[in-house]
Amino acid sequence: MSEPALEPETTPDTRSGAAPLRRSSRLARLAPWAITLACFAFLYTRIEGAARAQGSSALPFLASVFETVDWWTWLALMIPYSTFFFLVDSLVVWRVVNWFNARVAYLDILPVRASTYILSILNEQVGKGVMAIYLNRRNGVPGWQVGSSMLFIMFCEFYYLLLWALAGAALRWDALPDAFRALPWLGLGAGVFFVAWILYFRGTLAPHSPLRDRQILHAFRQAQPWQYGTIVLLRSPALLAAALVYTLALRLFGIEADFLQMLGVLPLIFFGAATPGPMRAVAISMWVLLFPDHPAEMAAFGLVMHNFFIFFNAAIGLVFLRRAQRELFAGS
Repeated sequence: MSEPALEPETTPDTRSGAAPLRRSSRLARLAPWAITLACFAFLYTRIEGAARAQGSSALPFLASVFETVDWWTWLALMIPYSTFFFLVDSLVVWRVVNWFNARVAYLDILPVRASTYILSILNEQVGKGVMAIYLNRRNGVPGWQVGSSMLFIMFCEFYYLLLWALAGAALRWDALPDAFRALPWLGLGAGVFFVAWILYFRGTLAPHSPLRDRQILHAFRQAQPWQYGTIVLLRSPALLAAALVYTLALRLFGIEADFLQMLGVLPLIFFGAATPGPMRAVAISMWVLLFPDHPAEMAAFGLVMHNFFIFFNAAIGLVFLRRAQRELFAGS
C-alpha cells in the first residue's frame, strides 16, 4: 500500500508571494486590451470631430473613405510587398540560426517561419517561441539557445528601425513634427548602450558577471559587431519596399506623401505595430497623429494596411502549415 502523497507546505510567505504574481499576470493579459480600447476611443473622437465639421457622423464619414479607394490597385501593391517581406524575414531568421544554432537550409526555414505568422496575429513573440520549439525538435538545438537567437533578431530589429528613423529624420528635418525632435538624442543613447553591450559580452565590462553565461544570451556571446550590422542590412530592403508601397497606397486614399516622408515615419509606425494587442491599434493611432488633418483617411489607411499585412502573412502560413506540422511533430 503506497503512502499518501505529502501536501506541499504552504506558508504565509508563499501565499503572500503568489497573490502579487497572479495580479501581475492578470494585468499583463489585460494591458494590451486596455491600450487597444484607449486607441480606438482616441480614433473615434478624432473621426467624429471631423465628421461633424462635414455635417455627418463617424461611421458614414469613415465608410465614404473606403468607397473612394481603388482596391484592385491597392491589392496589386500589397500582395507582392507582403510576399517580399516574408522572404526577407525568413532570410534573416535563416542567417541568424545558421550563425548561432545549426546548419539549416533556407527552404527549410520557410514553412515554420510562415506558420508562425498565424500565431503572430495576436502576439509576434509567441510565433518566435514556436521557432524555438521547431528547431529544438527538428535539429536538436537547445530551446534556450534558439530563444537567444530570436532575442538577437529582436535586438537588431530595434536598431534597424531606429537607424532608418534617424536617416529619414535627417532627410526631412525641417518638415518633422515636434515629437520627432527627440530622435537624435534617442539615437545617441542607443549608440552608447550598444557600445557598452558589445564591451560587456566581450568581457571588458563586468568581466566576472554571471549573467553573461546564461543560455538565453548564447547568441550575444557568439556575435561579432559586424553580424549586428549584417542583420540591419538584410532587413533594409523590406523597409525600402515598404516606404515605396505605403507612399503609393496612401495616394489611393487621397493623401499626398513622398518616399522620403514615408522613410522617416514608417520606422516609428512599425514600433507602434510591435505593441502587443489586437488590430494594431497603436500603429493606426500613430497615423492619425502624424496626419491630423485627415483623421478618417488615416484611420482607414492604417486599419487596412496593417491588418491586411498580418492576415495575408497568416494565409501564407496556412499554405505551409501541413509541412510545418509534419516536421514539428515528427516522432511524437
